Amino acid sequence: MNLANKLTFLRLFLAPVFFVVYLLPRFVPSLFAGGVGWTVPALWLIFIISEVTDLLDGIAARRNNEVSDVGKLFDPFADTIMQITCFLCFVLDGIFPPFLFLLVIYREFGILFIRNLMLKKGTAMGARLCGKIKTFSYIIAAGVALLAVSLQRLSIYDFLLPYFKTGALVIFTISVAISIASFIDYLVIYLKTEQKTP
Repeated sequence: MNLANKLTFLRLFLAPVFFVVYLLPRFVPSLFAGGVGWTVPALWLIFIISEVTDLLDGIAARRNNEVSDVGKLFDPFADTIMQITCFLCFVLDGIFPPFLFLLVIYREFGILFIRNLMLKKGTAMGARLCGKIKTFSYIIAAGVALLAVSLQRLSIYDFLLPYFKTGALVIFTISVAISIASFIDYLVIYLKTEQKTP
């Protein structure tokens, strides 16, 4: 496993850690009699490390000439796992609506299906520009939602909480629209490939 894939694997490992830290106060409240404020820096640390490794694995792959078909599929897979984990937490907290989250799930399974079809043709379809824009919009939506959660858990600036929640929802809605558009882009690429196949 090269350096780029190790960084990607770290992001994959951090996804369930984020989930556990986020939801532990809900499932084991007796451990948090002193408050849940400590979870805020922990969640931000996990979130930031995850996004930094997403940046670094691509740089490492190109710098060390380690770009591979495995990496092209592993990187977006790890991204998706982390994003879905964060979104699920925010859905459970009532920040994101379940039906938008379901659209994200449908889109990701659709992309997975298309990538598998492309693999059967001998092509590893990596992330396209529209997919990268989608990922960036997901990061912004998750970041704003995490800000709202942070304010709530620290019990500070409560008057700002509704604005952050609304902002996160608006950005998430836009990012879901972008994700659907990117799915159509991937689908068009696959259909063009299919037409060229004798």
